[in-house]
Amino acid sequence: MTFKEKIKSGKFLVTSEIGPPKGIETGKILEDAQLIHERVDAINVTDLQSSVMRLGSLAVCVLLKQKGFEPIFQLTCRDRNRLALQSDLLSAASLGIENVLILTGDHPVLGDHPDAKPVFDLDSVQLLQVAKKLQVGLDMRGNKLEGRPPKFCLGAVVNPGADPLEPQIIKMEKKIEAGAEFFQTQAIYDLKVFENFLSRIKHLKTTILAGIVLLKSAGMARYMNKNVAGVSVPQDLIKEMEEAKDKVAKSIEIAASLIKALKPMCSGIHIMPIGWDRLVPQVLDASGL
Repeated sequence: MTFKEKIKSGKFLVTSEIGPPKGIETGKILEDAQLIHERVDAINVTDLQSSVMRLGSLAVCVLLKQKGFEPIFQLTCRDRNRLALQSDLLSAASLGIENVLILTGDHPVLGDHPDAKPVFDLDSVQLLQVAKKLQVGLDMRGNKLEGRPPKFCLGAVVNPGADPLEPQIIKMEKKIEAGAEFFQTQAIYDLKVFENFLSRIKHLKTTILAGIVLLKSAGMARYMNKNVAGVSVPQDLIKEMEEAKDKVAKSIEIAASLIKALKPMCSGIHIMPIGWDRLVPQVLDASGL
């Protein structure tokens, strides 16, 4: 089954992600992806994550597709105008890449080229609307496409820990109306925060994949609490990481525990290893996935 068919079937979904290298050597990331082949339903490929210049998401998606993986093409609005965004969507579809996660993107000032000019010609809701329109054979201006139209499985992101939460819910509603079929969330560490979020979106019929980011240290946890909007790592988890003699083993343990607790509450899990790609199989084993 394709990822889209799995969503429709109601299967509990597991996705992970890889970040393209800052260069053209793809051997390592393809080896890392091979470790979870047939264990995840799809693999996200990040699009210049954290505004750092890297190899393009679409190129890596094609390499994954050639090796039998189901890639999810992440596409941000940060670096392209509406012409390039529409062109990249058509390019993806022509290469057999139908799963697309649409994001607005981090500002370039946060990355390794802080003087880069941000574009943000469209936002994520508008780009979802554009992708939906392309699927009926029309571009953003209503001009007809030649031949058969592209087909996509469109995804979006949401931050369950945002404060206030209401704007996130309003945007979710707009994204669903614009064609989003699944959502991957910001990192979840506090189950009560996620429960509150779910109670507020009961009226929305969609597929939610709860985000899991592997904790690398207590310092990382404190940094996220201070600097990453909507992320709240409870003090007891920070203490566990601080006191752990084996940080890697503790990180896997925490991630597995969160996944087990989240599984009855959502439609799937999205693992963001942030460089610890080789630990994903151990997280899956420990969580029973």
